[in-house]
Amino acid sequence: MAHSLSAKKRARQSTKKKLYNQVVKSHIKTHLKKMRLMFAAADKPVGKEDICKSYKLIDNAVSKGVIHKNKAARLKSRLTIAANKVAPKT
Repeated sequence: MAHSLSAKKRARQSTKKKLYNQVVKSHIKTHLKKMRLMFAAADKPVGKEDICKSYKLIDNAVSKGVIHKNKAARLKSRLTIAANKVAPKT
């Protein structure tokens, strides 16, 4: 347990940050899961807006320091590959 005032404050701050990071990560995971389900169903074409929203969520998490930029690149790459598999060939 923290004894000094600064250590106590740091503990409070890290608790807040941990909760915020968990919320953001959960939101990203849920959104990506919904996207994968949309790709699997393939009954409704996935719009560019949906993919852009996913990119925005991921990029915001990187800018806030919640996830690493390489993980973000990996997530976006996998999302794009899955979208291209479902997209109709023209």
